[in-house]
Amino acid sequence: MGNVDLTEIPESQKLAYIAQQAADGRVNLEFETDEGMTLNIGPQHPATHGTLRIVAKLDGEQVISCEPAPGYMHRGYEKLTEVRTYPQVTTLINRIDWLGSFANEVPFILAAEQLMGIEAPPRAQYIRTILFELSRIANISLFLGDLGIQLGGITVGFYAFRDREFVLNQIEAVTGGRFHPNFDRIGGLKDDLPKGWIAETKKAMEKMRAFCDEVEDLLIGNEIFQARTRGIGVIPPEIGLAYGLTGANIRGSGVDWDLRRDRCPAGLVYDKVDWKVWTHPDGDCFARSWVRLQEVREATKIVDQLLDSIPSGPVMAKVPRIIKVPEGEAYVATENPLGEMGYYIVSQGDLVPFRVKIRSASFSNVSIVPWVCRGVYVPDVISILASLYFILGDIDR
Repeated sequence: MGNVDLTEIPESQKLAYIAQQAADGRVNLEFETDEGMTLNIGPQHPATHGTLRIVAKLDGEQVISCEPAPGYMHRGYEKLTEVRTYPQVTTLINRIDWLGSFANEVPFILAAEQLMGIEAPPRAQYIRTILFELSRIANISLFLGDLGIQLGGITVGFYAFRDREFVLNQIEAVTGGRFHPNFDRIGGLKDDLPKGWIAETKKAMEKMRAFCDEVEDLLIGNEIFQARTRGIGVIPPEIGLAYGLTGANIRGSGVDWDLRRDRCPAGLVYDKVDWKVWTHPDGDCFARSWVRLQEVREATKIVDQLLDSIPSGPVMAKVPRIIKVPEGEAYVATENPLGEMGYYIVSQGDLVPFRVKIRSASFSNVSIVPWVCRGVYVPDVISILASLYFILGDIDR
């Protein structure tokens, strides 16, 4: 309206004019801001997912962009393998994902056996598969407990720590190690099963099935948990595949794929048992959590069937005292608790690998974070990160 001399306005209209100008000023006032507030989530403590930093840009409570910043935990596994003999490498790779450490040993050993043209005896293959599935149960049961804790349900965390001990006890009884067994060997296993172990493991599987039922009541069926996970962090199957998701993360998007069934490597005996691959069509945080719960139940069934049919015989093939792997290349991947984990070994015929490249599931699980967290609200970021399930040692390798 331009500059107006208030003396020209009648007294009866001055107050109304001033009020109108103030209202117009409030409507037209624009605040100059930047692209939004930057929120650092982490680096987190290793007791959760590891030392990961998430850099989130916010518009109010909504996430505009979300970038993971790994690297705080780098330990150089791939280079360290170049100065370790093949039997010594298992000590290293135990620690990539210490929650499922025996499972980390298996694909490396299978790749070395492939290069050497060695096959473990049938008894060793059965026991190797059993220990692999026990690692899966111990790993995912803790995931379910940690998932509850991060979303405010601490009780299920206590149940997970309590019941996981039954499985760790059985792993320790065979290997001597709870977290880092270092038990798999090129050509078989370090030792045979101790007396009474089969009966005790069957009891442990019964307890883990009861644990799954409790988790379904306490967590999966909880209306607060469902409100925090249903429809949150939806990953369409084509997007999940494009980012290389595997394991429960891609099965939670409806993709029926499991390496144990669809591409079982020689040296494991999943084809000898009857079990089911579970999928869920929704692709959200709830679906990924639900699929992992079913994965634990199926693992207990696999273990029970293998325990009933372990063949007799040795647990170690005849191999040279000093392992020298012939020149060549091999890649073997297995369905680890977090998804596909593979080792690409290049040998030049020496006592140590020339190169080792590790394909870990967690790297893909984290790589999709910027896509899946865009446009969600801050509390949803926690649900999404928890449901994707990654271990930073699996990334910073």
